[in-house]
Amino acid sequence: MPNFLGSAGTVPAFFVLLTLILSSVVVVSLVLARFRQSLLVGYFLCGLVLANSGILVWAGADSSEMIHALSEIGIILLLFTLGVEFSVNELKNLRRPAFLGGGVQMLLCALAGTGVVVLMGLPVRHAIVIGFAIALSSTAVSLKSFQDMRQPDSPQGRVALGMALFQDLAVIFFMVLLPVILNAGGNPVVDLSLALVKGVAFCVGAVFLSRYGIPQMLSAVALTRSRELFTVTVVGLCTAVAVLSGLLGLSPALGAFAAGVVVSGSIYSHRVLAEVLPLKDLFLTLFFVSIGLLIDLDSVIAHWHLIVCGTFLIIVIKGSIVAFAARLSGLRMGDWLITAAALSSTGEFSIVLLNRATELEALSPVIEQVLLVCTAVTMGVVPFLMKLSVPAAVKLRAHLSRKPGTRSDRNLGMGGKIEGLTDHVIICGYGPVGRNLHENLRKSNVRAVIIEMNASTVKKLLNEGTKCIFADAGQRVALKLARLKYARAIAYTFPHKEVALGALPIIREINPSILVFGRTKFESEAAELLRAGVNHVLHDEEESGRAMTHAVMDCYTATLDEEA
Repeated sequence: MPNFLGSAGTVPAFFVLLTLILSSVVVVSLVLARFRQSLLVGYFLCGLVLANSGILVWAGADSSEMIHALSEIGIILLLFTLGVEFSVNELKNLRRPAFLGGGVQMLLCALAGTGVVVLMGLPVRHAIVIGFAIALSSTAVSLKSFQDMRQPDSPQGRVALGMALFQDLAVIFFMVLLPVILNAGGNPVVDLSLALVKGVAFCVGAVFLSRYGIPQMLSAVALTRSRELFTVTVVGLCTAVAVLSGLLGLSPALGAFAAGVVVSGSIYSHRVLAEVLPLKDLFLTLFFVSIGLLIDLDSVIAHWHLIVCGTFLIIVIKGSIVAFAARLSGLRMGDWLITAAALSSTGEFSIVLLNRATELEALSPVIEQVLLVCTAVTMGVVPFLMKLSVPAAVKLRAHLSRKPGTRSDRNLGMGGKIEGLTDHVIICGYGPVGRNLHENLRKSNVRAVIIEMNASTVKKLLNEGTKCIFADAGQRVALKLARLKYARAIAYTFPHKEVALGALPIIREINPSILVFGRTKFESEAAELLRAGVNHVLHDEEESGRAMTHAVMDCYTATLDEEA
């Protein structure tokens, strides 16, 4: 087949590949959305078709190195966003589902997976790696599905999050030990010592940077008030830690996740989330398409029976184990069915682990292909399984509620996050006006959340125990973090109409009945805000005129009082 675009030499091959991917994703997504089907399987099929139809050869974008590079970029960026969403405070608040539920789930799934693989005739060392990879679930897909179902804060969503957090911690430890597990001919004591030294060095470096390097750098960048520089710094941080992880013999994707975790512990985590999360779906899309690009269709056809059996066993056996672990975590009344559906797949860290095992020559190409397809399929069907599990959980809950002594779900509150607030006021900006508003609301026992872009101010407020977010008040993610949906009012206390006008459509979409307060310098801007739908606008010139009038009239009143 002729190399049509590549022979022209005018368009870079990577750009051609990216264009083909995004264009095909749009077409497939429109078709699947029309039939209300999950888009994730469609993304995988896009990559599969592009890789096996000859289109990439025709377009001159069939370089295996370039495809693997795109796959690595997608998973690195995806895992960085997952790391930013990781919260040590959440782990503390979800101790039981994380350590009890997650520990039981990981142990039983790894043992079951290892046993099945050993029965297939593979070496025990290789079976352990595959079993551990099967025990991991997709944090990105499960949490996104809970959000799409509007159940992220439900007990079943909280238990799923706790188990996912434990899996994220477990995979870091396992990745450190992976070369030791797979190295059959070396000295186990020396190999283990070297692996532990690397792991400890990486963890110590991450902790050190989280306290003495990264916060100071982000603080200096934040002082510039440059959104572009902040975004570039965050992406640069992600890639730098990923490279460092690779140099230590660990996975770059693991390093990107660690970089996200480091950022998540700082006051800048909300700002980073606001900048990165809008692109998370794009990273997830690239991840799924890149898996499809790595699949050899001939190998899939030749070993379709292994793929079908593997997919079935993963969903059934792992789903059953997750359901048991969810019940141990405190879920009752059938809600464990939804958690089981959410975590019944393998995940993005499974791909990272398998890629690393392949680099260490532990997996044959056939086994790698089978596991890649099983991972993509199981991840893709998670949203469908979760939708099926909801009515099943409702029926089971109704049945169990008739039995005496049935316990309801444990309290799995959000703990340290800005959660649970209702009927509050969101204060955007903490200048003199915002500070005055906050103080008066506090005196009146009205709860408030502050969104502020001054890092020093945010640090001070957090130290005082005030609920505060370091983010841009015009971004959707920041407004959601402030629980806009449940607020009574939002006040833009700075006189910049552009921010309020830009955020207003998002505000009305999330909470149509909320009261919006704005502030402007000039009368024309006040009229524009009112026309756009702002409920109350404070006009600086008008308010200053009233204050000046009162001040001047007070001097006449004082003179009259003295004459009297």
